[in-house]
Amino acid sequence: MHKEQWQLTVEEVLKQEQSNKERGLSASEVQKRTEQYGKNVLATKKKTTLLQKFIEQFKDLMIIVLMIAALISVFVGEGVDAMIIMLVVILNAVFGVFQEAKAEEAIDALKSLAAPQAHVRRDGRVQTIKSEDLVPGDIVLLEAGDIVPADLRLIESASIKMEEAALTGESVPVNKAVAPIEGENPALGDRKNMAFMNSNVTFGRGLGVVTGTGMQTEVGRIADLINNAEETITPLQRNLIKLSKTLTWLILGIAVVVFIVGMLRGQETLIDMLLTAISLAVAAIPEGLPAIVTITLALGTQRMAKRHAIIRKLPAVETLGSTEIIASDKTGTLTQNKMTVEKVFVDNQLLNAEEVIPDTKQKLYDLMILNNDTKKIEGELIGDPTETALIAFNDSKNYQADEVIKSYPRVAEVPFDSERKLMSTINALEDGRYLLTVKGAPDELLKRTTQYVEKNQILPMNDAEIKLIRATNHKLATQAIRVLGFAYQILDEIPTALDSETVEKDLIFAGLIGMIDPERTEVAQAVKEAQQAGIRTLMITGDHRDTAGAIAKRLGMIDEDEVDTAVITGAELDQQTDEELARNVDKYAVYARVAPEHKVRIVNAWQKKGKIVAMTGDGVNDAPSLKQADIGVAMGITGTEVSKGASDMVLADDNFATIVVAVEEGRKVFANIQKAIQYLLSANLGEVLTLFVMTMMGWQILAPVHILWINLVTDTFPAIALGLEPAEKDAMKQKPRGKNASFLSGGVASNVIYQGILEGAITLFVYAMALRFPDHATATQIHADALTMAFATLGLIQLFHAFNSKSVHGSIFSATTLKNKFFNWSIVISFVLLAATIVVPGLNDLFHVSNLNLHQWMIVIFASLSMIVIVEVVKLIQRTLKK
Repeated sequence: MHKEQWQLTVEEVLKQEQSNKERGLSASEVQKRTEQYGKNVLATKKKTTLLQKFIEQFKDLMIIVLMIAALISVFVGEGVDAMIIMLVVILNAVFGVFQEAKAEEAIDALKSLAAPQAHVRRDGRVQTIKSEDLVPGDIVLLEAGDIVPADLRLIESASIKMEEAALTGESVPVNKAVAPIEGENPALGDRKNMAFMNSNVTFGRGLGVVTGTGMQTEVGRIADLINNAEETITPLQRNLIKLSKTLTWLILGIAVVVFIVGMLRGQETLIDMLLTAISLAVAAIPEGLPAIVTITLALGTQRMAKRHAIIRKLPAVETLGSTEIIASDKTGTLTQNKMTVEKVFVDNQLLNAEEVIPDTKQKLYDLMILNNDTKKIEGELIGDPTETALIAFNDSKNYQADEVIKSYPRVAEVPFDSERKLMSTINALEDGRYLLTVKGAPDELLKRTTQYVEKNQILPMNDAEIKLIRATNHKLATQAIRVLGFAYQILDEIPTALDSETVEKDLIFAGLIGMIDPERTEVAQAVKEAQQAGIRTLMITGDHRDTAGAIAKRLGMIDEDEVDTAVITGAELDQQTDEELARNVDKYAVYARVAPEHKVRIVNAWQKKGKIVAMTGDGVNDAPSLKQADIGVAMGITGTEVSKGASDMVLADDNFATIVVAVEEGRKVFANIQKAIQYLLSANLGEVLTLFVMTMMGWQILAPVHILWINLVTDTFPAIALGLEPAEKDAMKQKPRGKNASFLSGGVASNVIYQGILEGAITLFVYAMALRFPDHATATQIHADALTMAFATLGLIQLFHAFNSKSVHGSIFSATTLKNKFFNWSIVISFVLLAATIVVPGLNDLFHVSNLNLHQWMIVIFASLSMIVIVEVVKLIQRTLKK
């Protein structure tokens, strides 16, 4: 049966890789293997050119509709409007190309992570080579500070430790070993005899044989997952595509009907009816919609940036607002990625770290300082996170580590060994004797203790004391607290043999220290707020089941009675097919001991349930799932460049609570886009109905120039200003919209219909009144006045209706109605531009309108104001029925 590298002995793996521990590979063998396996670099999928990216942007249906609108504008002689529309189209395309190019940085960042050099043994001597020149079978030398250049099977270890958080999610460096590992497919974090490409050596020395290079490494597998991750379409893009298709068919249908009816009546020429159909098409197309959506999203990104959420892809702003699942990495995201002393068991008391720690016969503080390799450089603690946490704890108690180290210099040591799980030091005392300090796993420590300290007395160890210590250890472990035991002995002389059997015996138990990678203080509240907003928060981590479950419980993600059922491991996930996982996925809130491909499967499973998933993470191992998720959220401070490159949003402060802030902003952006769409579509429907009825009635109709000017004046500034509206007070008390919700949901579609009909009806009423009760005698002047009053009413009614659109269902008579100063000025500017075409000499001739008198203006203004009154009454009825 085939064995994996971690299952083999050192001799077996060297034989499999056809390598020699003492001599390494020969130059000729290296050349042969380079030709066979290629360079030790990560492959990338073929990139599209800038021109291809640019052309791809024009395949969007809304863009095609806009380009048709531009052609129509040119056809009717409105070259300025055509230029404006095409400028919007080109700007959108350029922006799209920029965003796509940024997204391709993920793999490039992976490549830049690779170690630039490697120390190898070739032809019997140590050489320093470029890491890209490594081949399987190379013997690599490792020491503290090195970046692992390829996947290695360790064949020698001198207390070597590696930091693998970016790959496995482990929050502390891992002690490595060389012994074979049993098990068919252990998690990456459990493969203690393997060293993975791009992990860091934090302590000790080692020797490894290369077993995988380039795309055959674990990082290479991640690169492959990123390359093959499906590009997900955002809810915003889905909504706009759906809206574009609907508008296209409506526009074509109405234009064709009007053209056919007009020709059948025989009252108009072919050119006249073609122009009429074009006018209808121009009226129906919301030319400014893509620009308004882009501007609203851009304004949202600016607001988010001020609140530490950096948006890399514009549609992500709106996608955040519809998020239903937040799948979060634990280490560095939900937790601080910094070990901290939380509990102290001393003198048979379990105390919180902030409490006063009693002195014992041999101070526990001293043992923590002396049995420690932490260095303090310019005030910063450098070393193993567990050991730096012990020094930081002493610093917090104002206990001077430097003085203790100076008073009791180290004269000998027995280094940490992953087999015995202990570390010992021997320090000189002032009286000529020596202090032996031992720290490590409590169970291993207890095997070597014969006494313990209680109330400054050294007492013989007994079963009751052992039972108490073990019970305390178990209690802390179930709370995701990592426990270290401390013991000591006073020696008259330094042992002749510095080994465990000789040194670590007849010890005096001093106490336990409980440490944890603590949760961020603000996360529990953020999880609670997310729950109130109908968003489910999940934890996905490489950590052990108990640790993950305990942290999730502390954060309020799961209840006490859910620890057994709501937590699942990567090994258990492997036993489920994708279909089974999709069926069962809502049962789980915590995923422990997972690999990169598990994260992608989890995201996929939720997406199959129709959920919109946000995935947070900071490591290389998070990149594939960040890209697969509807929105990937990377950490800005601790996050790798790979995770940032694969993400849609980066948290500048690494604060999980910022995600909830971003969700609120996303919901606000969606609501504001929805308001703008309701405003634009109802206005355009009013224009279409006005032209349609005028055509059917045989009246003189508004010309394309009138419709284009109204659209230019009323669709631009007020619609953009609606994107600056503040969030409504209950935005985070509502459930997520879900994937199937659209901009027309939540009553917007019915509002568009009745408000559009209302706008058209009021405009037609004013036109009919002007014909029925003219202020002039000549037919030409009567028709000119009627057309001008219809033009003014249709434009002015839209400006008043913009106030209605500030809330889909809420009343405009509130304290916030006039709060948006940009909106107020947009209405004033739009009114001036609209009125100027009627009152300014020369302009009214250009627009083929007449100068209205005061009586006619009063009719126009009061008719337009009636729009606010009627809509307010309908909103009141809607709110009453909803109760």
